[in-house]
Amino acid sequence: MINRILIRIRVIQIVYAWYQNRNKDVSQVEKELLLGLQKSYDLYFYLLLLMVEITDLYEKRVDTKMNKFLPTHDDLNPKMHLIKNQFIQQLRDNRMFVKFLSERPFSWESNSNFVRSTLDKILDSDAYKIYTELEKPTYSDDKEFWRKTFKSFIYRNEELDDILEDESIFWNDDIEIVQSFVHKSIKQFNKSEGENQKLLPMFNDDEDREYAIKLLRETIMNEKSYREQITHHAENWDFERIAFMDVIIMQIAMAELHSFPSIPINVTLNEYIDIAKSYSTPKSSTFINGILDAIVTELKKDKTFFKN
Repeated sequence: MINRILIRIRVIQIVYAWYQNRNKDVSQVEKELLLGLQKSYDLYFYLLLLMVEITDLYEKRVDTKMNKFLPTHDDLNPKMHLIKNQFIQQLRDNRMFVKFLSERPFSWESNSNFVRSTLDKILDSDAYKIYTELEKPTYSDDKEFWRKTFKSFIYRNEELDDILEDESIFWNDDIEIVQSFVHKSIKQFNKSEGENQKLLPMFNDDEDREYAIKLLRETIMNEKSYREQITHHAENWDFERIAFMDVIIMQIAMAELHSFPSIPINVTLNEYIDIAKSYSTPKSSTFINGILDAIVTELKKDKTFFKN
């Protein structure tokens, strides 16, 4: 689940923070990087749990209405589609889900108002009305309802974004990416897999974990060499006047260019130029593109690079 995009962003954040306070050795910084990536994975499960919590709240409401002193006909004959949703039942029993929450327990209790308001919006929606009109919803119907619901009421929800940013400083830049992974997981669920349905792993393989550590270490250990190259190609710029974030982004990009021969040059350049658009000044992406392109051209000319 933790893809290269998330890793690059997290490394930029960690390196930026390290330069603000160099009282840590590289091993400590590596631990902070892995902690940040673990927090990203926590968010994945936190959002999966939200769907279960919304369902649980609805079930509590139904129970309360059925057991009140003078229940109405509607109270005694509630719509049970949400409670009996087969996708949610499968998620609730999922072995990876249960194991993760037993090892890293958390809940939405502190944000119960958001859970309640989201449930209200779902119950008032046309999608819910259409769903409850199905006489006997299939597993596909149940899963599709939650896929649409997640996309409509949870994905890119500004109120939720604010809540998550307050919950963890590590989640500020992860939210949209992780939400897309949750949406992907919903689509991948298969009834035949039952409780053994595979959720996304933290890393696709050991190579991604090693990539994260190596990228961080190479960036810090080769600071002098990389910055000399940046200074050399920023002829018309006073190095001290270059935006600090631009320097960090270029330094990390150079670490990737030098240390990972399997990653094409254009992939590295495009990724860090895109990151600059979000994390630095309006003109940074153009500036960074120019500097990195000049560095790559020189390295190719000197036959330092043997990749495309």
